[in-house]
Amino acid sequence: MRGVVGVLALQGDFREHKEALKRLGIEAKEVRKKEHLEGLKALIVPGGESTTIGKLAREYGIEDEVRKRVEEGSLALFGTCAGAIWLAKEIVGYPEQPRLGVLEAWVERNAFGRQVESFEEDLEARGLGPFHGVFIRAPAFRKLGEGVEVLAELNGLPVLVRQGKILASAFHPELTQDPKLHRYFLELAGL
Repeated sequence: MRGVVGVLALQGDFREHKEALKRLGIEAKEVRKKEHLEGLKALIVPGGESTTIGKLAREYGIEDEVRKRVEEGSLALFGTCAGAIWLAKEIVGYPEQPRLGVLEAWVERNAFGRQVESFEEDLEARGLGPFHGVFIRAPAFRKLGEGVEVLAELNGLPVLVRQGKILASAFHPELTQDPKLHRYFLELAGL
């Protein structure tokens, strides 16, 4: 399945990620069951509602399978907004919320404000150059563990981080026409 990227399609803006991949000439496969992960080297976890994504991923057996594949190094992950929350080791104030826990980060939900306080900002990513960030009920990475590299910041807070083959953003790159971050993720995944 070289050239095919999975997009977790349980809830959230998975269609926008599929369109971003299509613009890069990459086939996207919707992942709704653990069987859908078979043969994939990369998975995007979209923005949406992090609690719902976590509960459904657990209920459908996706959580354990993704965790296993990430730990063995056979699956690259890109979490955006709620997807980044699901990847995190800890969710500030929500210790019982289902999460994958593979990204050594402590994430705070809605750290940049509620839905009505959504905004857009031009950012600079280390090694990637400028890009536009769309922040909707965006989380913030409050604490990062060893091996987590900050690629972009906003007001002194990390908003784009990388740990090995895991990429996480507090914003929605799929809501812009800029393919930079999706292309970078494909490189991380070896596609």
